[in-house]
Amino acid sequence: MSKTIIVTGTDTDIGKTVFAAGLAAALGARYWKPVQSGLLDGTDAARVETLGVPRSQILPEAYRLATPCSPHLAAEIDGVAIEVDRLALPPGNAPLVVEGAGGVLVPVTRTMLFADVFARWNQPVVLVARTGLGTINHSLLSIEALRARGVPILGVAFIGQPVEDSEAIVAEIGQVRRLGRLPRLDPLNAETLATAFQSNFDLGVFR
Repeated sequence: MSKTIIVTGTDTDIGKTVFAAGLAAALGARYWKPVQSGLLDGTDAARVETLGVPRSQILPEAYRLATPCSPHLAAEIDGVAIEVDRLALPPGNAPLVVEGAGGVLVPVTRTMLFADVFARWNQPVVLVARTGLGTINHSLLSIEALRARGVPILGVAFIGQPVEDSEAIVAEIGQVRRLGRLPRLDPLNAETLATAFQSNFDLGVFR
């Protein structure tokens, strides 16, 4: 299988999708969101297309759930049974960026967390974390949860304004690579994201 990178986060709405879009576009990689919860306000797949990932490189979700909540509950409300075997990584020759939902310990089913799925995949994970208050605790807890399951961690990517001490201590205590920091972009579009990604990350680390 070609290079696969899993993008997860310390929480929801912290910039995972923006980071995943920037990474996939920069690498010319395919993008896959295995479980999409919430369809009314648009999907993450649709958003990454607006941020520079060609539609031909965006793979269909294994599950599209209408209710905007944790996948396990969204599936129950929608009357869908999530089968973990359907979440096998899709084959292909091009690199693949996979985006999880919410944080590391979000339930996919009532007996399986995203971190457990990542362990089955056994591919490197990028943990996306905000730079704001609380990020040290959330990041270190997420790192511990991944390590407890033997999930390989490529490093931590921060989102937001620079907070040097927080970024440094997460990497130091967590013993993980500090990959870089993506600032909040205004405007946020394919061009500004591509420029910011190239300026703030060493793409060689992801290849």
